Amino acid sequence: MSVMKRVLTTVAAVATFAAGAAQAEDVRIALVVKALGIGFFEAAAKGAEEAASELGDVEIIYTGPTDTTAEGQIEVINALIAQNVDAIAVSANDADALVPALKKAMQRGITVISWDSGVAPEGRQLHLNPSSNPLIGNMIIKLAADHLPEGGDVAVLSATTTSTNQNIWIDEMTKVMGDYPNINVVSTVYGDDLADKSYREATGLMQTYPDLDAIIAPTSVGIVAAAQAVVDAGKVGQVNVTGLGLPSEMAGAIESGASQSFAIWNPIDLGYSAAMLAYEISKNGAEAAPGAEIPMGRMGSLKLDDNNEGAMADPFVYDASNIDAFKSIF
Repeated sequence: MSVMKRVLTTVAAVATFAAGAAQAEDVRIALVVKALGIGFFEAAAKGAEEAASELGDVEIIYTGPTDTTAEGQIEVINALIAQNVDAIAVSANDADALVPALKKAMQRGITVISWDSGVAPEGRQLHLNPSSNPLIGNMIIKLAADHLPEGGDVAVLSATTTSTNQNIWIDEMTKVMGDYPNINVVSTVYGDDLADKSYREATGLMQTYPDLDAIIAPTSVGIVAAAQAVVDAGKVGQVNVTGLGLPSEMAGAIESGASQSFAIWNPIDLGYSAAMLAYEISKNGAEAAPGAEIPMGRMGSLKLDDNNEGAMADPFVYDASNIDAFKSIF
């Protein structure tokens, strides 16, 4: 039986779904996202449901807090432990803060993996990176540099200060800045994956740095907000917004010229892969160990490194030449 269950609030709604438990043989996999209402995670949930339909004996519980906080995720995780779900697949708001709750889950026999935004190794069995972190780090600065042949000033608009994945990508970007000697990163600000705050931060960047040439937002919420801020500031053609975003949400920015190009992997594939990995460990007894290769259905297999991490696929670049082919998909 494949059942998609949405949690529209936090702990109270999670508990409510316990009353509608699936058949005893179903594997209950909780897909815990950074916050509800974010398009990237909605698309990932579709992928998880696709995996559940393919497997046939899986119930997906799609849940998360209403804001991007570790505290909210901990409440959700504790409620899931009380329900005794079979697996928790989490995109973490904080790599370390979630560890105690997730260790408790594993002690109760619950499979725990992280995906998208990782958890410290002691708090999970494996981590699924959407792509290679070095490739993503290089990609986000390259997307800005490609449209600045003479160099220029760029700023970073990230998610939260504790977001594992964004912090890693920015660190990887910093490592390759020597390859872009004429690009100057003037500031890094945080929009907390909230559209209104990200908009204000982008506006503030343009006011503080009137000669700013690009805003790099490695977050699907931030990139859309930054593009709108550029349009509203009348700076289309002066400030290029790039980073990581969804084609469905960025098509307007490409059309307006606020963004020349951006990149992303397929979040549907990411949610699908996370669900498949959780199932293989929980149901089929796959061992998450260095060097192991764990099946991910149509996505092939995940090969784990010494940190029990693996990458799904390379990021793909979207621009005016191909955006129309993807904007109705995700």
